[in-house]
Amino acid sequence: IVRKIKEIITAIQIERTYTKDEILEMYLNNVHFGHGTYGVQAAAKRYFSKDASGLNLGESAMLVGILPAPARYSPVRHPERAHYKRNVVLRVMRDQKFITKDIFSEARAIKSENIAQKQTKGSAPYFTEYIRRTMEKEDEQLGVNIYRDGLKIYTTLDTRLQSLAEKALMESISKNQKKLNSRLFNNEEEFSQLAYLGIFPEDTVKMMMEGDSSLYTDLRNKLLVQGAFVALDPRSGAILAMVGGRPDYHDQYNRAVQAKRQPGSVFKPFVYATAIDNGYPVSKQLLNQPLVLRVLNSEGEWEKWMPRNYDGTTSGLTTLREGIRKSINLIAVRVVKELVPASEVKATANRMGINTNIRAVDAIALGTSEVYLLDVVNAYSAFSNKGVLSQPFAITRVEDRYGNTIKEYYPIREEVLREESAYVMTSMLQTVMDAGTGGSARWRHNFYHPAGGKTGTTQNWTDAWFVGFSKQLAAGVWIGVDDPRVSLGEKQDGSRAALPAWAKFMASAHDTLGLKQLPFERPSGVIDLEICATTKNKPTNLCPVETEIFISGTEPSQVCKVHRRD
Repeated sequence: IVRKIKEIITAIQIERTYTKDEILEMYLNNVHFGHGTYGVQAAAKRYFSKDASGLNLGESAMLVGILPAPARYSPVRHPERAHYKRNVVLRVMRDQKFITKDIFSEARAIKSENIAQKQTKGSAPYFTEYIRRTMEKEDEQLGVNIYRDGLKIYTTLDTRLQSLAEKALMESISKNQKKLNSRLFNNEEEFSQLAYLGIFPEDTVKMMMEGDSSLYTDLRNKLLVQGAFVALDPRSGAILAMVGGRPDYHDQYNRAVQAKRQPGSVFKPFVYATAIDNGYPVSKQLLNQPLVLRVLNSEGEWEKWMPRNYDGTTSGLTTLREGIRKSINLIAVRVVKELVPASEVKATANRMGINTNIRAVDAIALGTSEVYLLDVVNAYSAFSNKGVLSQPFAITRVEDRYGNTIKEYYPIREEVLREESAYVMTSMLQTVMDAGTGGSARWRHNFYHPAGGKTGTTQNWTDAWFVGFSKQLAAGVWIGVDDPRVSLGEKQDGSRAALPAWAKFMASAHDTLGLKQLPFERPSGVIDLEICATTKNKPTNLCPVETEIFISGTEPSQVCKVHRRD
C-alpha cells in the first residue's frame, strides 16, 4: 500500500512538472526494450544497428510494439511476434489518422530483414545487466541518472576470461542437452512423467522433435539445459567473468546471481570447516554406517529420515579427510549429529557470505537449502585467501561525461575463518582434486595447478555443480534446467556434468594469464605428524604410518593400542 501511495504521489508531481511530450521522452529514454537494452537509442542500436533518428516507420512501430513484453515479442528470438505487434501499432496509427492507408499498407508489407541477431562478441550481456542493476541501486546516492548522464563505468571484467568462461560453459551445456534430448526422445515413460508433472501437455510430445533433434521454440525452454559460471580474484573479490545462462540464448534471468538452487555436496566444506574450526582434526574418525533421524516435513510433521551414500555403500570408521574426498554423505551427516550442531554450520556459512535462508537442520549436511552461485564461489575463495573473505564487486570506478571521478570502489575484506582452519580445509579440498571426485580435472582435463574444489549433485540429478580455486583464481559452475522437476539424467552428477567446464576454464585461464603454479602457504600453526595409518593415533614402532597435518593442539595424544607387543 505504501509503495502504491508513493507511486501515485510521484505520478501527480511528474504531471504537474512536465508536459506530456517531456514525460513521453523520459519514458522512452529509460524503458526496457529487452536483451539488456534501456532507452530507444540503445534499442535502435541493438536491434537495427542504427541511431534512433535513423529508424523508419516500421522499425519505430516494432520497438513500440514490443514494450508490453520485450521477452515475448523479442525481434531476435520471436521475429514473427515482433512483426505482428508492429502491425498492431501501425493499424492503430492508421485508425487514429496518424498515417494514411497507403503508408500503412506500404509499411506493413515491409519485412524487417536487418534485425541484429547477435550482440557484439564478448559483450558479456549477463555481466552488463549485473552492472546496470548494481548502478541502479546507487544512482540516487551518487546523484546521477545512469541512463542520461553519459557516465563512464569501469569494471573488473577480464574479457579474455569471459570468453573462456562462455566457451567452456556452452560446451558443457551442449553436451548435457544432447544427453537430455537423447534420453527423452528414446523413452516414452520420461515424456509421460513430465506430462504428469504438468511441464507440458502429453499430446504435444510429438511436436517436440525436429530432424536435427532440437526442440520447437515455444516448448524448448521447458527442457532447455541451462548453466551459470562465475570467476573471481580470491584476493580482492573482483568478478573477472560472469555468465548467467546460455551464451547463445541470452535472457534477463542471471542464474549466477538470481537462481537459488540446492547445492548438494558443494555445501559440505562449510560443514567440515565448522568442525575443523572447532578443534577437530582431519584424522577424526566417524562411522560410515546408516543412521535414522527425525526431521520436519513440509507440513510441519515429524517423520523418519534415513540418509544414504550416493553409491549406496557403507564401511567402517572413516576420517574427515576421507569423508570429503569421497563425498560420503553419512560422514557429513554424522559431523552435524556428533561433532558440531547445524546452527553452527549455518553460522559458518553465513559468516562466509552465504546470504540465502539456510535452515539449521540435520539435512544441512547434504546441501538442501538453496544458494546463489556467486555466494558459493566467493565463500570458497576464503579458503584460498587464508580465511579472509573479500566482498565480490564488479565496478572499480565511475566517471562523469567529462572524466571526473564520481566514485572509486575498493576491496572490502573480513576474516571469517582462522588462517589455520582455512589451510586445513584447502588441504582437504586438494585431496578431492588430486584423488577424489574432482580427480578428472587432473587426468582428463590436464589442470595441474595446486587447487582445491568440490563436486555437488542434488537429488534425482537435478543440479550439477563444481566450485574450486587455485591461489590466483576461484571459479564455479552450475548446470541444470530452470524447472527443478526436470532431471539432467541418471549419473549426470557434478563430476560429469559441471566439472569439465570448470577444469577447461581453469586450465585455459591460467595459461592465458601466464599464472605460475603457486602453492598454498602453510601457517606456522599447522604441523606435519606421523600417525598410525589404522587407528590415527600416535604410532608405535610396529604401526604402518602415514603423515597428516594438524593444527597445533589438535594432534592425537593417545598411543596406538592395536600395533604393539603383548
